[in-house]
Amino acid sequence: MSRTGNKSLVGKISVQPIYVEMRMRCGVEELWHLTQQPKLHERWDLRFTSIDFLPQSEGREGRRFRYRTRIGFGAAVEGFGTTKTRPHSAAGRRLSTLRFSSSQKWSLLRSGAGYWQYEETGEGLRFMTRYTYSTRFGTAGKLADRYMFRPLMGWATAWSFDRLRMWAEKGWQPELVAAMAAIHLASITALAGMWLYEGIVPKLLHDSGTELGMLAGLGLTSTAQSLALQLLGWGEAAAAVILVACRHSRAVITIQAACLLLLSVCGAALRPELLAEPFNPLTTTIPLLVLSAAAAIAVPYCPRASRCLRKQPRAKGGRSL
Repeated sequence: MSRTGNKSLVGKISVQPIYVEMRMRCGVEELWHLTQQPKLHERWDLRFTSIDFLPQSEGREGRRFRYRTRIGFGAAVEGFGTTKTRPHSAAGRRLSTLRFSSSQKWSLLRSGAGYWQYEETGEGLRFMTRYTYSTRFGTAGKLADRYMFRPLMGWATAWSFDRLRMWAEKGWQPELVAAMAAIHLASITALAGMWLYEGIVPKLLHDSGTELGMLAGLGLTSTAQSLALQLLGWGEAAAAVILVACRHSRAVITIQAACLLLLSVCGAALRPELLAEPFNPLTTTIPLLVLSAAAAIAVPYCPRASRCLRKQPRAKGGRSL
C-alpha cells in the first residue's frame, strides 16, 4: 500500500473517547477516599496491578504517579502520570484530572488524558470518567485499538466501576467480589460446556446406543428414536447458549439445574443398571448440581459492565478532553 493510501486509511479509523458513568448510593467523601488513594484504587480497578505516588517536587502542581499492569508471562506495562484534584470546584461536584504516558516501545498505549467527575444527586452520586489516548505502531496499532484494545478498556473500566459501587454501597471487599466472580465464571463455563458437549457429540454427531436404548424403553420406533435424539441434542445445545446469555439470572440457573436432575432421574428410571457403572447419572449429576448452586450463590457478587452508562448523555453537556 502506498503512503498516501496508508494515510487515507489512518484518517478513516475514528475512535471515540471512553466514557463510563455509574450511579452510586454513597457519599462523595467516601467515594473520593476510595478513588484518590492509590493503594485503595488498585484494589478495585481491573486495569492496574499497582499504583504509587512519586515523591512530590517542591512547587510542582499536581501529583505524579507510576502505574503498572501485569499482562501475563512475567511481562508488565508501566507508565507515569500526573493527577490534579479540585475537591471544591463547585457545590456538590468534585473533579480529578490526569495525564499519563508509557515510554515502553512495545506498549500500544503512548499517552492520554482524562478525568473523573463526582456529582451529588438527590438519590446519591454520579461517578463519571472520560478519557482517551494515542497509540503506537501506525495503522496496525490504530486498528488493534479500535477493534480490540479500546472495547476491552471500556469494558474493564465499567466492570471496575461496578466493583467499586459494591465496595462503597455494601462494604464488599474487592478481593471477595473478584473471587466470587471467578467462581461464577468457572461454574457457568463448566455447565455450559457440559450442555454443549452432551447435546452435540452423543446426539447430533453420533447416535449414542445408551440414549437410544432409553428412548426405546419409552416404546418409540427406531425412526422416532432418532428424531427424538436429534431434538434432545438441539435442545441441550440451546440450553448452553441460554445459560451463557442469562448467566446472571438465578431463575435460569435454577431451571437448568432442575433439567439436569430430571434427565438424571429419567435415565436412572429407564436404565437402572446404569447406576452400577462408573460415571453414571448419579455421580455425574451431583457435581453439576453443586456447580449450579455455586453459580447461583455468586450471582449477586458479580460486577457487571452493563450496569454502567457507556455513552455520554448529550443533554447534560459534559466536560470534553
